[in-house]
Amino acid sequence: QLQVEDDDKIGLYSYKVQSTITSRLANTMIQAKMVNNAKRPQPIVFDVQVPKGAFIDNFTMDINGITFTSHIREKSEARKMYTQAKAKGKAAGIVRSNALDMENFQTEVNVPPGMRIQFQLHYHEMIRRKLSSYEHVISVKPGRLAKHMEVDVRIIEPQGLRYVHVPNSLGDHFDGITTISKGEKKAHVSFKPTMAQQRKCPKCSSTAVDGNFVVQYDVNRETTGGELEIFNGYFIHFFAPENLDPLPKNILFVIDVSGSMWGLKMKQTIEAMKAILSELRAADQFSLIDFNHNVRCWRDNLVSATPSQVEDAKKYIQTIHPNGGTNINEALLRATFILNEAKSLGMLDPNSVSMIVLVSDGDPTVGELKLTTIQKNVKQSIKDEFSLFCLGIGFDVDYDFLQRIATDNRGMAQRIFGNQETSLQMKNFYNQVSTPLLKKIQFNYPQESVSDVTQSSFHNYFGGSEIVVAGKVDTENLQHLESIVTATAANAELVMETLRDVEELDGFMKKDKYADPDFTRKLWAYLTVNQMMAERNAAPTAALKRNITKSILQMSLDHHIVTPFTAMLIENAEKDEIMLADQPKDPRKGCCPGQCLTLTVLGIPGWANVTDVPVSFMPEHRSPPVSSLSINRVDNDPHFIIHLPKSQRNVCFNINSEPGKILNLISDPGTGVVVNGQLVGAKKAKNKKLNTYFGKIGFYFKKKGLKVEITTETITLKDGSYAITLTWADTGHIIRKQLLISVKKESNVTITVGEEMSFMVLLHRVWKKHPVNVDFLGIYIPPENQFSPAAHGLIGQFASEPEVSIHHQTPGQAPEKPQAIMEVKGNKFTVTRGVQKDYRTDRVLGTDVLCWFVHNSGKGFIDGHYRDYLVPHLYSFMKKP
Repeated sequence: QLQVEDDDKIGLYSYKVQSTITSRLANTMIQAKMVNNAKRPQPIVFDVQVPKGAFIDNFTMDINGITFTSHIREKSEARKMYTQAKAKGKAAGIVRSNALDMENFQTEVNVPPGMRIQFQLHYHEMIRRKLSSYEHVISVKPGRLAKHMEVDVRIIEPQGLRYVHVPNSLGDHFDGITTISKGEKKAHVSFKPTMAQQRKCPKCSSTAVDGNFVVQYDVNRETTGGELEIFNGYFIHFFAPENLDPLPKNILFVIDVSGSMWGLKMKQTIEAMKAILSELRAADQFSLIDFNHNVRCWRDNLVSATPSQVEDAKKYIQTIHPNGGTNINEALLRATFILNEAKSLGMLDPNSVSMIVLVSDGDPTVGELKLTTIQKNVKQSIKDEFSLFCLGIGFDVDYDFLQRIATDNRGMAQRIFGNQETSLQMKNFYNQVSTPLLKKIQFNYPQESVSDVTQSSFHNYFGGSEIVVAGKVDTENLQHLESIVTATAANAELVMETLRDVEELDGFMKKDKYADPDFTRKLWAYLTVNQMMAERNAAPTAALKRNITKSILQMSLDHHIVTPFTAMLIENAEKDEIMLADQPKDPRKGCCPGQCLTLTVLGIPGWANVTDVPVSFMPEHRSPPVSSLSINRVDNDPHFIIHLPKSQRNVCFNINSEPGKILNLISDPGTGVVVNGQLVGAKKAKNKKLNTYFGKIGFYFKKKGLKVEITTETITLKDGSYAITLTWADTGHIIRKQLLISVKKESNVTITVGEEMSFMVLLHRVWKKHPVNVDFLGIYIPPENQFSPAAHGLIGQFASEPEVSIHHQTPGQAPEKPQAIMEVKGNKFTVTRGVQKDYRTDRVLGTDVLCWFVHNSGKGFIDGHYRDYLVPHLYSFMKKP
């Protein structure tokens, strides 16, 4: 929708929508081109509705030849860049987004006279099958007449198209304008109304194009086991068997009859319920619960759906008069009690499917009011036995809560609008879950050939829907991919096998210029991110929630999509004008019934100013100095290098201990910092000696109550019961209590504690099948770290540098290894000049470091014996020798 103040002076010379569907993956581009014909600047609002659940992946803007492009960033990073741009006086704008049912992407630009502007928004989504049809909905709301208008939809389905249908959703006004050409596996739909056809009436200056353009289709299905589509290293498994007998269902309808349901909402609900009850099958069992501040049951137990019982239930519904408050907790617990009791009494067919359908229009006002407690109570009561489906009527209901509680209990939620369409929407929702065909569906693939598979076990499969599973597949070493699906049907256990050649699609995809070669990757990412979002909503602990958030963030950045944890930065080539797209915390503060991405652009004179966005704390990333070699470190087969800054010498020693032992590196009661390393052994001895390395390093920051554990697999931050884990496959940061952990993928981890200290841990990966070597860690500790005088440990004791003298240098057995006498701490012993390696800049070969080597596990150079530095646990302080 394009809104302007001086309507006649803005020309919309092109409004174009291009959408391509490749195997259910729809890529959509909406483009608008305008010109300001007025003699003064005009604000233009580009307002596009995007289907809920779609991922916005790109936005560009062209203002008189100046192009703005977009990048996806982690939200706090984007806000930081945005704030920095503002601080430097650069032009900065902001995009706000807010999640309800539809999403609005809004851009406001003040356009100077005579100037042309072009907006282009890209998004993608997976089209879900509902009621035996795929429905692709595109919002077409140009807001004014367009000289050139075009909606162009292409469908490419390797399974073959059963039908393509375009309902007259924009109104009878456009009858006969849409053209459809359909082949066996491809179709093209085109809608190009002329300017005259767009007018509401022959002399009207307003447009009749205002609504949704809808394309419906279905595909051919040959096998019960579903269709495997393999391309570009990913597989997608579409599963939608038909011709199966429905499973009997046990269904409880829980209906809100509080005062807010009075009037049209209740009338429509009664009408829908009467139609739904008529559709119950003879094998089904059901009951009704209605609730306000009290809970009433039509029957205290499940009854068979006989014609007389159904009629009686319809009469009961007819007598309902809404009033009073809303006690959702009590109503849902009563429903689960009825189902649980029926199950324990053996009244439920073992092959039946049990479900609760909740219809409500508001938040709880009576009884338990805390939504998280209600969610917990219902989850405990349902015990993974039944499914809960939620219908939220209107906008006073906390739809996020309904979604959480439904997803938590293997169901789904839908918002329906409290209007004349309510009854039809309720019936359509019920029809999606009214025909369970299978239960306990499990998808199996060869584990050695696939990875990162999305959800592969499902509670129910309902007729008319589709289950989609995706994953990565090793196409290099595989000719065929096999899948085995097991499930329980009405009268049998099913085992369905599918086998596909991994190159079967290659020829077809390469021949079609419109097909998206990236469709398998995008579908996999779409499913994975949505699955993670659902898991995050249902996460029982804050730690798990944070872990999942981290994964969603990484996926969002990897796949360039806007999610609740990312923001879109939009900037010109010179990077002196910058905008930010992100989401406010409160989902109810929308600009409209829907998600709202509002973009205000600055930089051309007269464009509005935007308030600052607060930036969350992000300490300056202070890595240990990589260039200088003046650093204390332990790497390889515990080779210690101690740098002595005053005498500018490096002293080395080795520790020979056993696998499993834990060595204390730093133990500082003054600052409350502990660093310990646990040894891991090589796979076998070499020259009668078993090399040991650090396989695990523990950091304990007592004053912050934080522990960090680094292994060759994961990096975990622990704060009491809270924990968050990154793997070495990640690149990312964890910030907690002004401690920053930065992970560089498969390379190193830096831990920074304010301005006081930093540590670097390096990962050494070896060939997995190497007969001797194992993966290990190295640690680098800068001497600038501000430890207290009480610091000790194999490295910590040198925070206060001892006096060292080296004299009487003589040639060694090898000319490059001279020997000398070292005097330190009252001890006198022979040392050998040698070379050790620093792996920070070159992780393969390392950089040579000259040092004096102390024999016998550092005896004489370190206080006491190396065994004094053995500690019982990864986070133990050492007892001073």
